[in-house]
Amino acid sequence: MSEILCQWLNQELKVSQTVSPKSFAKIFSSGYLIGEVLHKFELQDDFSEFSESRVSTAKLNNFSRLEPTLNLLGVQFDQNVAHDIITEKPGAATKLLYQLYTVLQKKKKSGPTGVQMQTMQPLTNTRFQSMKHDIFRDQRLSRRRQNEIMAKIQAAIIQIPKPASNRTLKALEAQKMMKKKKEAEDVANEIKRFEALIKKDLQAKESASKTSLDTAGQTATDLLNTYSDDDYIKKIQKRLEENAFAREQREKRRRRLLMDQLIAHEAQEEAYREEQLINRLMRQSQQERRIAVQLMHVRHEKEVLWQNRIFREKQYEERRLKDFQDALDREAALAKQAKIYFEEQALREKEIHEQIAVERAQARYKKHYSICAEILDQILDLSTKVSDYRMLTNNLIPYKLMHDWKELFFNGKPIYSQASIKHLPAKPSAEQLTELEKRDLLDNNDYQEYKVHTDME
Repeated sequence: MSEILCQWLNQELKVSQTVSPKSFAKIFSSGYLIGEVLHKFELQDDFSEFSESRVSTAKLNNFSRLEPTLNLLGVQFDQNVAHDIITEKPGAATKLLYQLYTVLQKKKKSGPTGVQMQTMQPLTNTRFQSMKHDIFRDQRLSRRRQNEIMAKIQAAIIQIPKPASNRTLKALEAQKMMKKKKEAEDVANEIKRFEALIKKDLQAKESASKTSLDTAGQTATDLLNTYSDDDYIKKIQKRLEENAFAREQREKRRRRLLMDQLIAHEAQEEAYREEQLINRLMRQSQQERRIAVQLMHVRHEKEVLWQNRIFREKQYEERRLKDFQDALDREAALAKQAKIYFEEQALREKEIHEQIAVERAQARYKKHYSICAEILDQILDLSTKVSDYRMLTNNLIPYKLMHDWKELFFNGKPIYSQASIKHLPAKPSAEQLTELEKRDLLDNNDYQEYKVHTDME
């Protein structure tokens, strides 16, 4: 499963970091790459607010922004899942990415709408605060347990009074007070030394300024000759302002140094208290030993449960991988069948197209052939008619007769008579109808010529 997801992330999505099965949990522990995957599908609009840092606050920010989108997609995601991914628990990131992969493949065409994303957005701040609170609570859990054990030990000591132990506790408290006093004195001495050094520095600068003023007094006459009184006063004011600014900066550095020393002193006290707590816990009584044995048993049982859980998760992962591979094989077989079907259909359509093209070419050829044959027949009829008339009469053809023949030729009517129209039956034949059309055409031409001659006159 990890290899398939890595192939999907590296080749198809091309994320910013190269993902491998060994570094899967570490890379996705910050949540940045999960946001990048959602951003590539245009589901994470605030991806610019994500951070690649591995600091706990950055991780909490990333997962708090991821939670509404993942819940909207139907991916199982809550605080426990986020904690498992942040702590790099084996299999947690793989499980989440596999669910995200299946959901994105199903909803690749119809993703969530912008309205749904906006309705889920206001929940980010509250979820962020709750997640932050839970994770910090887990981090402080060990220290609280130590405090509880220490409280039980102190309660047991009160139930069984031991004067010697009270004296030792008082001695320890006295030692602690002495150490605190000594540290306070050391800090006070350091502050005094620092103030003395600052005073010396100020005195040296004041003496230097006095000498500079003396020399300035000696050369005052020269300056008055070259500069006006206003320039001299401005220079003195500027020097005073520089001295005040330098004094203010020295005071700021002094306060900053004192604050650093106080912070270091508090850190030393905290380390001392932790050391005393550890020393006190190391001196265990019989009851503490029994508690330690019980804790060891509980830890052993927890380890056994954890191993069983890992084994079951491994079996589940193998089963999911097998189902996923079977689904991929089925999809590949269906795609192959669809490809073969489409190829056969394209071949059939190509053959039909070629057949239709051949038929169209033949029909076009027949049409052109018939038109050409008809025109050629009419030309031959006209030429033979003209030649017959010339041979019989040995004269030129009259204009009126030639004009009628041309009209018949131009209108596609045969020049030679096809049938007699003297005695027409009730249902005339096609040749008789053609002769009637020829007569009507010639009559119309005669009428048009008559109208033209009449208008001209």
